Amino acid sequence: MEGRYSLIERVRSLLADEVGTLHKAAPYRVALCYPSPYHVGMSSLGYQAIYREIHTHPGATAERVFLPDDVEAFQRTRTPLFTWESQADVADFDMLAFSVAYELELSGLFSMLEMAKLPLLAEERRDGRYPLVVGGGPLTFSNPDPLEPFVDVLVQGEAEDLIHILIDAAASMEREALLAHLARIPGFRVPGRGGARYHVAKATDSRLPARSQIVTPHTELRSMFLIEPERGCSRGCHYCVMRRTTNGGMRTVPPERILSLIPDHARRVGLVGAAVTDHPRIVELLRTIVESGREVGVSSLRADRLTQELVDQLRRGGATNLTVAADGPSQRLRDMVDRKHSEEQIVRAATFARTAGMKQLKVYNVVGLPTEEDADIDELIRFTAELSRILPVALGVAPFVAKRNTPLDGAPFTGIREVEGRLERLRKGLRGRAEVRPTSARWAWVEYMLAQCGPEAGLAAMDAWKAGGSFAAWKRAFAARECEPYLARRVEDGRRNPVLWPTVPRVAPPASAA
Repeated sequence: MEGRYSLIERVRSLLADEVGTLHKAAPYRVALCYPSPYHVGMSSLGYQAIYREIHTHPGATAERVFLPDDVEAFQRTRTPLFTWESQADVADFDMLAFSVAYELELSGLFSMLEMAKLPLLAEERRDGRYPLVVGGGPLTFSNPDPLEPFVDVLVQGEAEDLIHILIDAAASMEREALLAHLARIPGFRVPGRGGARYHVAKATDSRLPARSQIVTPHTELRSMFLIEPERGCSRGCHYCVMRRTTNGGMRTVPPERILSLIPDHARRVGLVGAAVTDHPRIVELLRTIVESGREVGVSSLRADRLTQELVDQLRRGGATNLTVAADGPSQRLRDMVDRKHSEEQIVRAATFARTAGMKQLKVYNVVGLPTEEDADIDELIRFTAELSRILPVALGVAPFVAKRNTPLDGAPFTGIREVEGRLERLRKGLRGRAEVRPTSARWAWVEYMLAQCGPEAGLAAMDAWKAGGSFAAWKRAFAARECEPYLARRVEDGRRNPVLWPTVPRVAPPASAA
């Protein structure tokens, strides 16, 4: 008991620093699970929005659960996974609702189910002794197939309305009747029973905007109140799951409503969304927040929408760095993926930042796009060096991973060796002129396999997790489960896009994966 008590005390110390925590007694209890640690999960606006929505349901309550920072401590002390609000065992709740943001969080889901003393596979939880396990979150906008073997129900897309439908049904129906019922409702998919694939639900406008319920200093976005001035996107970038066709384009919220929802205690405000700077009144909103004495940050800056006044307001609101995304190493590739940015616009953004007194320009980019060549990387080197003469540059570089439900769905992964070679070319070309911050090519390949394969990839993820989670374990697991990326099926179906990727090699496990 001493071990469990120590773990509970850590949670209580974090709870003591929260503002806005909800407590409620209700007959139907939901354990709202986030398969990453607390400091990540509490920075998720969607997770916090669903937490509030469940509490507005008259017959339900929600308590939060996170992947522990120290999983081994739970295992060593044989402590079952418990909730934050009451420190009750997760297995005693009626429903476990997982919000999964991206593919590699599958491992966290496995760990949480194991710590809750629940079978991982849904087929082993059929006898009614276990809570209903539900999967939702941003991952469902693209490819939730790898989740299928482990959940009883998938909630696809925006869940503010669907969570009420789900709780109403789950609180009043037996398991078998419930699953059959949900399979007939748009937005739900019940593995093995039906439901439209890639039907991305859309919340009613009255549910907007999503906003923080709890503010805490112990997050990635320290003590920041998050709120969305817009939802969705009006743009059509070919690689993005949040493009305009995914869920009806961009819906804006009037600044007056945004301002009315910011609590008095919030001294830092984060404006969150796929295209915040596309809001037609964004400068007015920023100016009002700053003039109220608050700090302000914006999650997504589009270089073509920046003005000197907008950047000045960000600087007045506490920003010391300006972050933009280029998402294509050359103009040719940016045009190919319909990323409507030019070098001139990014240069102008850097100049705005310097004039405002900012210290650094952060630029996000990708390598490994279809048809990419060394000349494209050299163009990125040349352009980044030019930017560094305006302001110090930190270049974040991620390998391109094709996502389902996008125009680039089915595009091949360039290859680990090829991506690593291009990253090395970048490092050498920019040495002494700009900071290069790459993400792993190996783990990008794992993400690609999960993003482009079906339920068998989820089973492979479970195998890799059981085997220790090394890259070699993932490689062996994908091979053993015969995971085949969607691109192979797409080519066989005659639906390969000859413009975006004229030659599509068969994707095999990378030889460099020792």
